Amino acid sequence: MSEFAFELALCAALEERREGIVARQLGGSVAEPGGRILDVVCVDPGPAFADRVALTGETIPDAAIESAVGPGRARYWKDAFDCHPAQARRATERALEIGFFERERRRGRDYVRQVARYPDWYDRLVGIENKPDLGRPGDLEAQLRTDVSLALVDAVILATESYVTRAHLNRIPAAVGVWRVHRDDRGTTAEAGDGVPAGGDPVVEIEVVREPRPLPVDEPGIEPIEFHPGRTDVAVVSPAEKARARRRITERAYGKGWRTYAFPACESCQPTTDAGATVPYCAWNGRVVDAGSECGPSCPGYEADSPPAVDLDDERSRRTRWVRDPDGRRRRQSGLDRFG
Repeated sequence: MSEFAFELALCAALEERREGIVARQLGGSVAEPGGRILDVVCVDPGPAFADRVALTGETIPDAAIESAVGPGRARYWKDAFDCHPAQARRATERALEIGFFERERRRGRDYVRQVARYPDWYDRLVGIENKPDLGRPGDLEAQLRTDVSLALVDAVILATESYVTRAHLNRIPAAVGVWRVHRDDRGTTAEAGDGVPAGGDPVVEIEVVREPRPLPVDEPGIEPIEFHPGRTDVAVVSPAEKARARRRITERAYGKGWRTYAFPACESCQPTTDAGATVPYCAWNGRVVDAGSECGPSCPGYEADSPPAVDLDDERSRRTRWVRDPDGRRRRQSGLDRFG
């Protein structure tokens, strides 16, 4: 199984078995944005998860959350942000568009307030690094050491299809948990209480080889920036910086989810259900494919066709507690107006 197909199957299984949010391909660095991408992030729900669901199905801009705009008295939008005016304007417009802000017009000026206070909706963050074949580890060891030293997420797990040896375990940080992922067609799962329905789809079993250790997310973290012969340049990331980054990750995870793939306009590729989720299956390749990087006229099996009509947001809404368009957003259509 390709790493892409492995990732989708694991996300589908985790979504079935967890109460919170599952997302994929999220930034996992602070000092160097884009320097680390987390394959999968699981966000455990906090005490006010239902309040977050009621706000909007979209990602709320971090600048809007951090602004001095509150649910009480409306404020002139320019005075409520401590950032560049262009960034403040973009954040305000987006917050209005998705229903997090509402607006009043006073003497030709736009005043805004939050429709509800931003809730304390998330708890633990678990980062999962996917490496189906440990025989081709790439930069796995360095990536996992970065995750542990930065401690941006509460726990880090390595997920693989390979048989895990003691030598494998000795090469990765002791704080990293290890899962071995199995797929079969028995219609049952070895994990008690998973609640995975029986059926013809391959069943994903997760064998816990090693439990992860909790990481010190409330303490300063060390993020490697550049590697040189004999030395590594690092940045010390404060707890406050980590807290802001964690909030950005959770918001991005909430709005994005893990169904971020496309279905190509090709006759050979059709939607199919795999591990309980709709994925792009290519009959010519005989496997699930990543349309963004593998499909197109350069493929020998390409046959132009209309792309299939697949509503992945509807599937997400049916299978999870996430709601695409909650009632609170529809009550405030004035927020869809743009600045004049």
